[in-house]
Amino acid sequence: MNKKILIIEDNDAIRENIVEILGMANYDVCEADNGKIGVEMALKYLPDIILCDVMMPELDGYGVLHMLNKYVETSTIPFIFLTAKADHNDLRKGMEMGADDYLTKPFDDMELLNAIDVRLRKKAHTELQQHNKNNDFNALLSKTNGLAEFAKLIEGHRNREFRKNQIIYYEADVGRGLYLVVKGRVKTIKLSQDGRELMTGMYSAGDYLGVNAMFSNNPYADTATAIEDSKICMIPSEEMEKVLNLYPDVARKFIHLLSCDNQDKEEQLLQLAYNSVRKKMAGAILRLYHQQTSNNDRVSITREDLAAMSCMAIETVSRTLSDFKNEKLIDRQGTIITIMDLERLSKMKN
Repeated sequence: MNKKILIIEDNDAIRENIVEILGMANYDVCEADNGKIGVEMALKYLPDIILCDVMMPELDGYGVLHMLNKYVETSTIPFIFLTAKADHNDLRKGMEMGADDYLTKPFDDMELLNAIDVRLRKKAHTELQQHNKNNDFNALLSKTNGLAEFAKLIEGHRNREFRKNQIIYYEADVGRGLYLVVKGRVKTIKLSQDGRELMTGMYSAGDYLGVNAMFSNNPYADTATAIEDSKICMIPSEEMEKVLNLYPDVARKFIHLLSCDNQDKEEQLLQLAYNSVRKKMAGAILRLYHQQTSNNDRVSITREDLAAMSCMAIETVSRTLSDFKNEKLIDRQGTIITIMDLERLSKMKN
């Protein structure tokens, strides 16, 4: 099925040229000559991607993006601005509102097609990754014999209690087995040469620690610490080996979980390397929000841990959180961050 693209552009010649190019590229194209009609068509046709001019009568491009962000069904559609201006402040305003990209007029055919292709592929990857992440743990405990035996193995082990800030294992320790977080939250960190912490992972109930070490037969690559009172189930390596050898379905599921975890870490490293301070902070808060098991808008984390998670200085964390609070994206009382506008925060990190 061909991808649907909505073009919102008041200049007839430019709009017709874009429609012709995309039609030849086998996209299904719909068009609007002003912002108000564009919003109506986006809600009606739910396109896969939207290209929108910035300067238009009736409703400009910023207004179109603002309106579409209000609706759940259109808030995640990739959005590319078309503009004759390349002013830094205008670009920043659009990106902070949630635009995914900018094309500066005049642009050639390949610039247009490449920008669309990149955004469509990124959207497809994100949707697949989120689908896998939501379903993998439930699939791991499905009704197949091997997975049922693995569930019994977990039930047969006593849970060990760890107090807040207690070390579960240290970096370079010999891997003794697999850890399952039964209750609470755990962070994993690596120390840089100058002593700063980089948080490599945050884990909550149902998550596994030490999967890489178990499969590679190497020492742990980071240090795991309870960030609140937690219960942990440790499954010794020799028992895990027996289960993996006897039941290929268990092995396949763990390999899949490991692959997804590595993809998540790669994405996190790219964000830390290239994203702005605001995007990194939005991404860190949203990761905490999506990892929690309770259904509320509050997350709990210290400034120090948030700095380690987003690879920023503590002073930068404080300043950015204050900016977010002033913009009514969040509220903050001590270590408690309350998300006030999830939609805007989600748009900001993309």
